[in-house]
Amino acid sequence: MLLSKLVLDFLFPRTCVRCKAPLSSSEIFLCSQCFSELVPADSSLLASEYFGKFGSEKIVNDFFALFVFEKDTAIQSLIHALKYEFKFKVGLYLGEQIGERGRDKINSWRADFIVPIPLHRVKKAERGYNQSFYLAKGVSKVSGIKVSSGILRRKKFTISQTQLSRTERQANVLNAFEVKARHLEGKRIILIDDVITTGSTVSEAARVLKNAGATEVFALSVCTA
Repeated sequence: MLLSKLVLDFLFPRTCVRCKAPLSSSEIFLCSQCFSELVPADSSLLASEYFGKFGSEKIVNDFFALFVFEKDTAIQSLIHALKYEFKFKVGLYLGEQIGERGRDKINSWRADFIVPIPLHRVKKAERGYNQSFYLAKGVSKVSGIKVSSGILRRKKFTISQTQLSRTERQANVLNAFEVKARHLEGKRIILIDDVITTGSTVSEAARVLKNAGATEVFALSVCTA
C-alpha cells in the first residue's frame, strides 16, 4: 500500500491546494505550513455561533463545524478545490474529519439520515456535482448514519448568498426547498453544507423538514463564518 502510494506520488506529484508546493507522503491536500493556517472551531465558539445563527428560532436543534472560515487562507482554498475543481476526495476527507472530531455530539443526536443541502438542478448541471454529498459520504463512513439525497429538493433557483445581508439571505432562500420523501414523522435528520455563514439556508431547509414531520434537525459544516 505504501509502495503504491509512493509510486503514484512520483508519477502524479500531489501539490498543496493553497500554495502548490509538493506534498510529502504524510501531508493531505495542504502542506504543513498552510495546514497551520486552519483555525479549529472550539466548543465555546460553536456555542456562541449556534446562539447567533439558530438560537432565536431554534429550528435547528444543534450544530457542529470543524473550522472558522477566513478569506484568503487555506480553508478557503480547500473549499474552493472541493466546489470548483472536482476534488471530490477533499469532500470525503473533510467529511471524515467532521465525523471524527464531532463523533460524540453526532452520536448523541441519534440521527436517522444525513441529508446534503441540495443544489438547484441548474446549478448542479453547471457544476456537475453537489459538494455537500461528498461531505455527507465522509461523515457517513465514520458515523454509520445513512446518507439520503432524495429527501429534500431545491425547487427555487437562488442567487449566490456571498454578498447578501442576513435579511437578504433569508428572503433569497425563502420557500427554496421542498420535501420529496414521505413518512418523516419522528425522524431525526442531519443537514450538511460546506460553509454556514448566517444559517439562513440551513434554517429554511430545517423548517421544511420539520413541517413534514421531522422531530429534530441538526447541522454540520466544514466551516462557520
